[in-house]
Amino acid sequence: MTDANSRLKSLDALRGLAALIVVLFHYVPYYDKLYGHGFTPWSVLEYGRYGVHLFFMLSGFVIFMTLERTQSAGWFGLARAFRLLPALWAGIAVTFVSVHLMGPADRAVSFSEALVNITLLHEYFDVPHVDGAYWSLVIEATFYIWMVLLFYGLGNGRALQSIFWAWLVASYLAVIYWTSIPDALDFIVKDLLFTRYAPLFISGMLIYRWHRHGRPLWQDRLMLLFAIGHCLVAYNAPFSYFVLGCYGVFILAVTGNLNWLATRPLLWLGSLSYALYLIHQNVGYGVIRWSYDADLPGWAGVCLALAIALILAASIHYVIEKPALRWFRNHRQKSESVSAPEPLQSLP
Repeated sequence: MTDANSRLKSLDALRGLAALIVVLFHYVPYYDKLYGHGFTPWSVLEYGRYGVHLFFMLSGFVIFMTLERTQSAGWFGLARAFRLLPALWAGIAVTFVSVHLMGPADRAVSFSEALVNITLLHEYFDVPHVDGAYWSLVIEATFYIWMVLLFYGLGNGRALQSIFWAWLVASYLAVIYWTSIPDALDFIVKDLLFTRYAPLFISGMLIYRWHRHGRPLWQDRLMLLFAIGHCLVAYNAPFSYFVLGCYGVFILAVTGNLNWLATRPLLWLGSLSYALYLIHQNVGYGVIRWSYDADLPGWAGVCLALAIALILAASIHYVIEKPALRWFRNHRQKSESVSAPEPLQSLP
């Protein structure tokens, strides 16, 4: 494995670890807050709430890589759609059925509401999530739309850099004056511009440019420091320090200092991370509640929920996610080979 590949593999491993800590946060402290556990939750797992923030950094990195390698907005949109939607739709179906069969009843949505979830824009229509974890996917989808408009509209130059600066300044102002934002701007600032999280994506994109193009210019270094500093303002301590630590771990991985993470178990977990994120929360809550009803100890219910979530995630990954991506890549390769001009023939 080359050094560059090892770095990217370590990011896959980080993705798997981020998914796992989010799952454990939902199954232990967050379940206890919602429904109550029969044991005292481990307080350290509260930090798992912020594992999603590492996902957002990784998304910025990966999306900028994809943008630079994709010639048109159409192909980029299709690539993202085939990456996200088949697994999402499977996750929606499984979660919808599971919640209606096993509960929790307060997590159930109607069939029509589940259908709106397939667009990943349901939150903008005040439609409840099929699974609570989908809130971050709405932000991801909005981020993709913004990047299509900005990257293919402005290019990867000074204009885009100016937009990023403006977005960062707006993000600082928004979190400082969060409760004072006028109603007329509330939706734009908090939802469309997702100012609590935008610097995480921007940081990931800047770190990708560092990885791809070498030592960053001083402007990029300054912007990266400004983006990273946002977490100290946006989140309460000690969780802000945890997010700061996520930045440190992310940069260590990109610079090749965490290549030892690229072990087979963590890479496997990383490959399942998206499907696991989609399927774990409400299904797991139903399993944990069933376990308590069956007089199993709480820790056994958590372990059983984790095992079932991993089995379901693996099923979605291998049966739906991978085949869909394989079909799309083959289709794209064929389309690009057909549309490519024929090579010039040499003169006789």
